[in-house]
Amino acid sequence: MYEYDDFDADFVRARVARFRAQVERRLEGALTEEEFRPLRLLNGLYLQLHGYMLRVAIPYGTLNGRQMRQLAMIAERWDKGYGHFTTRQNVQFNWPRLSDVPDMLEALAEVGMHAIQTSGNTIRNVTADHFAGAAADEIEDPRPHAELLRQWSTDHPEFQFLPRKFKIAITGSPHDRAVTRANDIGLRMVRGPGGESGFEVSVGGGLGRTPVAGRVIRPFLPAADLLPYVEAIVSTYNMLGRRDNKYKARIKITLLEHGPEALTARIEERFAQLRREFRGTDRQMLARIRRQFAPPPFEEKPLAPYEAARAADPVFRAWTDTNLTPHRRADHAIVTVSLKAPGATPGDATSAQMRLLADLAGKYGHDELRISHEQNIILPHVHRADLPALHAALRGAGLATANIGLASDIIACPGMDYCALATARSIPVARGIAARIGELKLEHEIGPLKIRISGCINACGHHHVGHIGILGLDRAGVENYQITLGGDGTETFAIGKRAGPGFAHDEIVPAVERLLRAYLQLRRDRRETFIETFRRLGGAPFRAALYPSKDKADAA
Repeated sequence: MYEYDDFDADFVRARVARFRAQVERRLEGALTEEEFRPLRLLNGLYLQLHGYMLRVAIPYGTLNGRQMRQLAMIAERWDKGYGHFTTRQNVQFNWPRLSDVPDMLEALAEVGMHAIQTSGNTIRNVTADHFAGAAADEIEDPRPHAELLRQWSTDHPEFQFLPRKFKIAITGSPHDRAVTRANDIGLRMVRGPGGESGFEVSVGGGLGRTPVAGRVIRPFLPAADLLPYVEAIVSTYNMLGRRDNKYKARIKITLLEHGPEALTARIEERFAQLRREFRGTDRQMLARIRRQFAPPPFEEKPLAPYEAARAADPVFRAWTDTNLTPHRRADHAIVTVSLKAPGATPGDATSAQMRLLADLAGKYGHDELRISHEQNIILPHVHRADLPALHAALRGAGLATANIGLASDIIACPGMDYCALATARSIPVARGIAARIGELKLEHEIGPLKIRISGCINACGHHHVGHIGILGLDRAGVENYQITLGGDGTETFAIGKRAGPGFAHDEIVPAVERLLRAYLQLRRDRRETFIETFRRLGGAPFRAALYPSKDKADAA
């Protein structure tokens, strides 16, 4: 993984020192909160419902054990003993005192981390496939390209005051695990006519109040042209994007107002100019970066302990069935550690759990961890012989829940428990659904299912791309939850359709249960997943299950 050089370290330290002086001026009263606001946003500091929140960048979701231990220390020393991992592969600390934030940033800088551009109208943390560099289906590790984009975009003078925030996601696999089509720029690696690697480029994706699927404007872009092409997109948007209305300022609205053909033509024109100006310097940078992403030194070990444990221990076998993903080496596995234990807040990890994961990564995973947009933690390179010992250690810390990709593996934003923008609670709904699924003991019978919950229309919980999406709203001071069906964040991307009227807080869990029971009745066989059944039959039978009294009234 990428290690900061002296330039990186000096840059981050200088930013911390500058912000420390700004915080002191705020505390002394020399700056009002309104004057301080743009300064804190430049450093990832938000003012939330109960106080400040610091959002820390984890570029393309990759970090090492030392960095994870430092996050644990920060959580323990300056917060309430936990961190919240987000759908943007960041970590948030929800309870810092303003006076402590410069010390927190200094502690982050010690391990090559920061909070730069995790907020504001700029290019945000570049996200990536959380299995990058390990997945069996991957064409190429996309993280060197993601790191190139990070270096280029950080403090880029032209793009610090864009019309609105700007998000980029990248995957090295034709199977999209990075929700690329929901980003301002989505980059999905594909093979060219001659077998060479390149990117399918989509533009104008986004969720929120105007959910739009990104439009593919380049089916194949040679990998060597990635940086000038991305700069051409952002530069064109910076010139055309609206600044008179923040709700119409994202590039998805720019694309709709100008039309895809006209916008693409301007991007291509700008790209032709930039490609000449770059003169290959970006390719030289990429070559240097690539050297830091060499595969780890894999070991040869006998697989007998793994096979024996699977045969002898049904709990271990169930965990391996759900929480492992094929690695490019058959004797290794990608391990996803669930942060969705029964009763847990999705995405939360205690300082003790973070330290344990750092230790386990060092012992069994080549000192590498990943954060997924699904709010879980990944050990990407674990030998199968080490899985029994790893599972035992995770089980002792409450981290061995065998539910990855299943109904209780729910994405949920912090909602009204923390966020000043939220209009409803999302964490209690996620807990309630997970608890009910546990009571029913139907999770493995139901099989793969994506449930996503947002506490407001900003859609931080990605409800639009959930097979079952839940949006919490305020209706005359009362929480009301709308359900969407049929969303999909993969390469078969789809925006979910609203099922009908919303449900009260005490009605939403029974409504989801009715959907799940209807699916079990409607599917052809156990191999047909929820989303496949929905696509085959459409929404009508599911709406009938959601609103049985309405159907009876209509029939009468």
